[in-house]
Amino acid sequence: MSQPKKTLAQHFHPLVWEWFQNRFGTPTPAQENGWPVLLRRENTLIAAPTGGGKTLSAFFVAINDLVTQAINGELEDGTQVVYLSPLRALSNDIKKNLEEPLAEISELLRSRGYKFPEIKVGLR
Repeated sequence: MSQPKKTLAQHFHPLVWEWFQNRFGTPTPAQENGWPVLLRRENTLIAAPTGGGKTLSAFFVAINDLVTQAINGELEDGTQVVYLSPLRALSNDIKKNLEEPLAEISELLRSRGYKFPEIKVGLR
């Protein structure tokens, strides 16, 4: 007998997924198609119109990994994610799609009693 297929939500920490649902509702097609590939640690190219969720597609798996490590006390001090932006203007995506989600998820976790260390974001 084969194992039932995991839903997309089951690949993410429950509180990270809760944050996503509260903030966005449902994934965009770019996210639905991109996340399974990224969860397998494979390279992918995500193409979608402006506002189609491309940047969060790329960041969400990394955010989930960092949050899960932090919750489990396994988050090491050092660089774990490098995002190369093709244009300086796209660096603004960092704030919207990385700093704000991390702050909001951190707040949610603390409200549920988790001790959650700061996850630092840097730009060059």
